[in-house]
Amino acid sequence: MTPLPPPEPSDFLSEEASLVARKIRFEINRIKLPIGLEGSYGLIRHPGASLAVPITDDGKVVLLRQYRFAVAQRILEFPAGTLEDGEEPLTSMKRELAEEAGYKASRWDYLGAMLPCPGYSDEKIHLFLARDLTTINNRPPGDEDEDIEVLHMSKKELDNCLSSGNELLDGKTVTAWYRACQLLNI
Repeated sequence: MTPLPPPEPSDFLSEEASLVARKIRFEINRIKLPIGLEGSYGLIRHPGASLAVPITDDGKVVLLRQYRFAVAQRILEFPAGTLEDGEEPLTSMKRELAEEAGYKASRWDYLGAMLPCPGYSDEKIHLFLARDLTTINNRPPGDEDEDIEVLHMSKKELDNCLSSGNELLDGKTVTAWYRACQLLNI
């Protein structure tokens, strides 16, 4: 994969407002863009996240059907989680895979990173392929507000979900699946 070019920094002029929530910070800043335009821009600051595409030894893909309050429904997605302060993406992903799906993996491949909403957020999600899975008998507790159902699908079933539109999937899951299929040549 070709690395991303370095960012062109904007000139920060002043902070006009901010609001801190559980894992994010919303800011309205006055900035000067690289093209010279000055203005007030809203930005969601996010600590970053990691995501895994877990594949079992028999070729099943592990997905979660998870309730998301922002869209008031359950969607299909791969296990993922927000980075804790100073945490490495792979360390975060190992923790999240155990908590959310009840697995640990002994083989990890990095699939790159993605920027899900660069128009208003600095969130960067690191994508991994997790293989050689083993079930964790004493699954660690996840976040208290998580409403998760663990599913196992074949490649064909997941591809049908993507093409039919009968299940909603988030963008990070679609991107990660595409990259995993490229790496696996499937």
